[in-house]
Amino acid sequence: MISRTTVDAVFDAARVEEVIGDFVQLKKSGSNFKGLSPFSEERTPSFMVSPVKQIWKDFSSGKGGNAVTFIMEHEHFTFPEAIKWLAKKYNIEVEETQQTDEQKLEQDAKESMFLVSKYAAEWFQKQLKTEEGRAIGYSYFKERGFSDETIEYFQLGYNPDQWSAFTDAAIKAGYQLDFLDKTGLSIVKEERKFDRFKGRVMFPIRSLSGRVLGFGGRILTNDKKAAKYLNSPQSEIYDKSKVLYGIYEAKQSIAKEDLCYLVEGYTDVIQLHQAGVKNVVSSSGTALTSQQIRLIQRLTKNITVLYDGDAAGMRAAIRGTDLILEAGMNVRVCTFPDGEDPDSFAKSHTQSEITDFLTQNAKDFISFKSNLLKEEAAGDPIKKAGMIRDIVNSIAKIPDDISREIYVRESAAILEIGEDVLFSTLAQVRNASLNEEKKKQVREQSKQTLSKVETPVTALKVDRRALLERSIIAILLLYGGEDEFFEEEYIRDDSEQDVEYFTKKEKHRVYEKIWMDLQADEIKFANPDFQIIYSKIIDVLLLEQKLDTQLILTAFDGEYANVIADITMSDEKYQLHDWERNKIFPKQKNQTVSEYTSQVLRHLRQSLIFDLVEKINKIILNSSPDKDNTEALQQVKDYNTLRRKLDDKNSTVIPSDGLSRFLFN
Repeated sequence: MISRTTVDAVFDAARVEEVIGDFVQLKKSGSNFKGLSPFSEERTPSFMVSPVKQIWKDFSSGKGGNAVTFIMEHEHFTFPEAIKWLAKKYNIEVEETQQTDEQKLEQDAKESMFLVSKYAAEWFQKQLKTEEGRAIGYSYFKERGFSDETIEYFQLGYNPDQWSAFTDAAIKAGYQLDFLDKTGLSIVKEERKFDRFKGRVMFPIRSLSGRVLGFGGRILTNDKKAAKYLNSPQSEIYDKSKVLYGIYEAKQSIAKEDLCYLVEGYTDVIQLHQAGVKNVVSSSGTALTSQQIRLIQRLTKNITVLYDGDAAGMRAAIRGTDLILEAGMNVRVCTFPDGEDPDSFAKSHTQSEITDFLTQNAKDFISFKSNLLKEEAAGDPIKKAGMIRDIVNSIAKIPDDISREIYVRESAAILEIGEDVLFSTLAQVRNASLNEEKKKQVREQSKQTLSKVETPVTALKVDRRALLERSIIAILLLYGGEDEFFEEEYIRDDSEQDVEYFTKKEKHRVYEKIWMDLQADEIKFANPDFQIIYSKIIDVLLLEQKLDTQLILTAFDGEYANVIADITMSDEKYQLHDWERNKIFPKQKNQTVSEYTSQVLRHLRQSLIFDLVEKINKIILNSSPDKDNTEALQQVKDYNTLRRKLDDKNSTVIPSDGLSRFLFN
């Protein structure tokens, strides 16, 4: 187990904006940073990072927390794995107690697969230094022009041309055959076992954080029955549709340059990187997917697709780019001279020559596609009609109205066709798409409606109470330790005069006011999660007289950390969305903390009174006709009088159907 000293050192060193900046392209937004969610598909940023609070919140998925919870969520790490990852990033030595055999057995299968893959990458690297490895694998890499530094940097390796050399070595090193099979490194058939990548040079495929997910292997013999390139099969840790070769090595350069070059193969990536063009990744020969695009979108909105200059290369260049347009990204295409590809071009040119060529020859996708299809359809009216619809379909994918109009006008000029024709066709395509989307939404809403069997009254009551309880926690987290003046009501009872009520301002810590009022009324939260969080926060405040949100976060598991991060980032959520139009507001700007706190406490009492009145009314309704309900009716009358009094005390009267406008959301 990791020592507490190491955990504390990691929490002290880790800066949430630095950690998340390795995975998400962040832009300054006031005192915070914002970016596109790494957990959901979106075009408008709803992911906020607060350097001051050291908290992040993803408003699209509901996830949130600190630097450690981000690594746990993003990389699917356990808490110890996240601590180790951050310790490595900040050069912190990990103090760890010796694991028992039982603890080793408890490691989950996924982590075991990661360990097997890491071992495999290191073992393949070592094989390059053997006699066979140098003669075959190493010499191949050198023929491709790769330097020793590049071979080491990309962890390139070699798997000997023997049936089970790697499998036998891994088993001897203590790795279970089951996990060798699950990762696809070994193939197990009954009593037989052998290496999947026998006799191949190896290209480890790493995640955004640098963990080995799988491998690509290239055969070096002329065996026509064997595939030239072979990838790891789908597994719990490797999904080829969700990974990009070279993303780990390129991520910092992509973010810095605000541009990503997309190529076809492993060697294209390596050769360009070695030439100094480091912001380059590959889809590893597979069709581009929306998940791969989202991976790039975290780092930049700009993609330039690089492919061979022949006809096949040009067709490949336009494949999948509709998905890039649909994601709202800027896509350009650059093809190399006939007979050249990114690998060969990078090998024979300097860095400045490569960047100049890419800058001068990269064309926006629509222009590239229009010119390409125009040449193919020359002299054939039927082909030209189909080509126009093909281009319009691509333009229709673009979410931005202005960009769509610009591309329509540009395409009309290239294709020598009236703009009105293209605009008309575009409208038809988009309307068809929108209608289909509406039908889909209606189907989804119907499913949701059928799944809800609760009454509107119950739903309203639950939402109202939950919002109030959530607001209490928000006040404690944001203002709990502050000193504020609260209006307190006192009674002057003179036996010779009527009872007189008067108020005066008393100074309290905010948490003391909340705690004393809830204690006096014996109020407990209806939401069990909020009750747990409230109790923990109050315990810390009563003992320490101050609140450290980081300490609170570390005291809870991921689910509670999400709730706390969600609440503490309420102001940031307000920055992201036009909520005023939807009648949802945070704390009023002209309200003091004491006024807002008193307001929420009053509404919580009103909510409780409402519950009591409803309960008594149900008892009266279900009682027998001859039962005397005079006392119960008087209780209802008294409670309603108290509710009106609480209403009169409000600086801003809030109707029950508009309560959420004045609460943190």
